[in-house]
Amino acid sequence: MLTRNCLSLLLWVLFDGGLLTPLQPQPQQTLATEPTENVIHLPGRRSHFQRVKRGWVWNQFFVLEEYMGSEPQYVGKLHSDLDKGEGTVKYTLSGDGAGTVFTIDETTGDIHAIRSLDREEKPFYTLRAQAVDIETRKPLEPESEFIIKVQDINDNEPKFLDGPYVASVPEMSPVGAYVLQVKATDADDPTYGNSARVVYSILQGQPYFSIDPKTGVIRTALPNMDREVKEQYQVLIQAKDMGGQLGGLAGTTIVNITLTDVNDNPPRFPKSIFHLKVPESSPIGSAIGRIRAVDPDFGQNAEIEYNIVPGDGGNLFDIVTDEDTQEGVIKLKK
Repeated sequence: MLTRNCLSLLLWVLFDGGLLTPLQPQPQQTLATEPTENVIHLPGRRSHFQRVKRGWVWNQFFVLEEYMGSEPQYVGKLHSDLDKGEGTVKYTLSGDGAGTVFTIDETTGDIHAIRSLDREEKPFYTLRAQAVDIETRKPLEPESEFIIKVQDINDNEPKFLDGPYVASVPEMSPVGAYVLQVKATDADDPTYGNSARVVYSILQGQPYFSIDPKTGVIRTALPNMDREVKEQYQVLIQAKDMGGQLGGLAGTTIVNITLTDVNDNPPRFPKSIFHLKVPESSPIGSAIGRIRAVDPDFGQNAEIEYNIVPGDGGNLFDIVTDEDTQEGVIKLKK
């Protein structure tokens, strides 16, 4: 029974003593500092051993960035439990932006932001507050420090800082072959809402390629892509914040993808029989004609070496490759 009476008394003191000062509603943002009991000495008012309730009570303060209202933006209220509403307490504010960004009503403790703020420029402000006796001009409380955080809004689109991109992948790669990973950055607050949650998609480049919506990894989406058919692909990638939802901001970049050659084509002669004539007086080693095979591959894969099949006139003629033209030069051997 004694315990119950003490609990009732404590609740009555909390509500009737003004510790829980009504503040402007701020859903999901309240984080009140609980009053704590401390033994303090206030000269000329209480004895050294008198227990008092120590007194800053405030919400976790937030201020919206890019606020464009006609009136100063309300931030919150500071209140000391030593303030009995008799006009004897004056509230002061100092620290980051005091007087230039934030003002305080000396009588009520109401704090307002007097200009628009940008979270990407400065995400929070550290300030100090104090309650002072108007008559004696002496502090009623030790100076208290608190933070006003600038609450993010979705005002920055994702940006590809490294774009446009250049990538390559071997032709004939299987479906799912890795091509490249792109990355977009969003200057909005990643810890608040979905303003900085980016989703990737392909606007141009399907059905040849796909992209992982979360990681930005680009992979091949079709099998047997042939360089000899199509070598260059231009893929348009979009990054959209708000998790890709309607109303999200988006940025784009270009990825130029080249299919690199693999040796998947044999050389072929455009005709099966070549007719050449040689005078019987031609000296040994003289060139009597040229033939050419075609290889649609590229680079070293398209370099051709000619040989005469043994038994087919190899004792009379020789063939060498012209490195410049990739032609076979037939020469008289005997």
